[in-house]
Amino acid sequence: MDVVLINPEDRTAVKNKLGFVLPPLNLMYLGAALESASFTVKIIDDDLKRMGAEGVARIVERINPLIVGITATTATIKTSLEYVRAIKNRLPEVLTVIGGPHPTFLPVDTLKDCRDLDVVVMGEGEATIVDLAEACERGGCLDGVAGITYRTGDRIKTTGPRALIEDLDSIPFPARHLVPFRDYETSSQDAGGMITSRGCVYPCRYCSSSLIMGKKFRFRSPENVVDEVEELVEVYGLHDIAFLDDTFMLHRPRARKISEEIQRRNLDVSFVTSSRVDMVQESLLRDLKAAGMSTIYYGVESGCQRVLDMMKKGITVKQAEDAVRVTKKLGVDVITSFILGYPGEKPAEMDRTIDFSIKLDPDYSQYSILTPFPGTPIYAELKSQGLIEDDWENYTVIKPVIKYEKLGLSRELIQKKLVKAYLKFYSRPRYLIKHSYMIRVFFETLYRTYIEPKIPFKKIEG
Repeated sequence: MDVVLINPEDRTAVKNKLGFVLPPLNLMYLGAALESASFTVKIIDDDLKRMGAEGVARIVERINPLIVGITATTATIKTSLEYVRAIKNRLPEVLTVIGGPHPTFLPVDTLKDCRDLDVVVMGEGEATIVDLAEACERGGCLDGVAGITYRTGDRIKTTGPRALIEDLDSIPFPARHLVPFRDYETSSQDAGGMITSRGCVYPCRYCSSSLIMGKKFRFRSPENVVDEVEELVEVYGLHDIAFLDDTFMLHRPRARKISEEIQRRNLDVSFVTSSRVDMVQESLLRDLKAAGMSTIYYGVESGCQRVLDMMKKGITVKQAEDAVRVTKKLGVDVITSFILGYPGEKPAEMDRTIDFSIKLDPDYSQYSILTPFPGTPIYAELKSQGLIEDDWENYTVIKPVIKYEKLGLSRELIQKKLVKAYLKFYSRPRYLIKHSYMIRVFFETLYRTYIEPKIPFKKIEG
């Protein structure tokens, strides 16, 4: 085996309380790229198997690969590095590699935090992981591998930036055969996810997407997209699909052609998409619904125009109202998301956002606390002012990591606003009558996330 790719256990509160486990699409993309270059690959999804760092290390030791690659978000970076240490302890000569949004923006810090880590891959990883594997085959010199920061002796070096992949159709479909697909909750319900575009042209201050995947919108052709949809249906038996793009409808003619191609091939699918509220076009929504679109996700983020402007979201409150109204009129389910606690936001404006989310009356609504992830403009601003903590495990979007006390507020207040938002939206009698199956899910999640952790107990031995 040449390469082992590891998805670490996600111990964050959101993940553990909701219990969702999804196939690691990012690692399946890397696996496909490696297999296309004739390397052998194994994916270990420990978020599914829950063996822990030592359990995974024992398996990797038996495999004895050339490279071990691990993915990491900000909330999971500490856990990911535990896997690196455990594996390096057993296989001192293996090349340990880490990638993902967090190490992409803090590559030097990540290497300094873990002496057992050899390489950080920055940004898109498909071409880079293949170059690393080829470099290992040639003897291990990494100077010519673009897009990495790596350790050489006591020094840390960064190579030149890697160009973004322009032709997304050239990327092989994710290697879903490398994971036990039917063991995932979503897959057992005939559901699967895919990505049809990369990059974002918008400057939202809380988002790092454009800095990871570029400020140019790159997209797959409609035919290539529907080829993968067809594979999900015919090979994996999936009929519910989530298009996980940041802005699926940014290129509206392409979105319309995707809908036409799905219908032309007579594919029996139901799918979820996302859109900015200022990109909504009723005729396009009709076409997508005819092709199987059941749900659309709108990142509204605030019900207060002043806060939207501070975020540089580039939308208006009225556009949000219009988008949700026309979508609901067509009988498409709506999911909205909102951010509370943006720096400079007043408590009354948070309440206005909560009330606005209820006024919109979507089918589901998500709320989060502003979390300044590394790489975002708001992170750089708050970091320079000494207003954020670096306890990465708290970067879960449900815990305040901003020092709100220095902004005239408090972390406790922000936490209460989040709980208030969920309670006020989901406990409405009219809503619960319409979505009766949500009653148990909602209150169990609320209890396990906010109440159970505060109840003192003693572990019973024996």
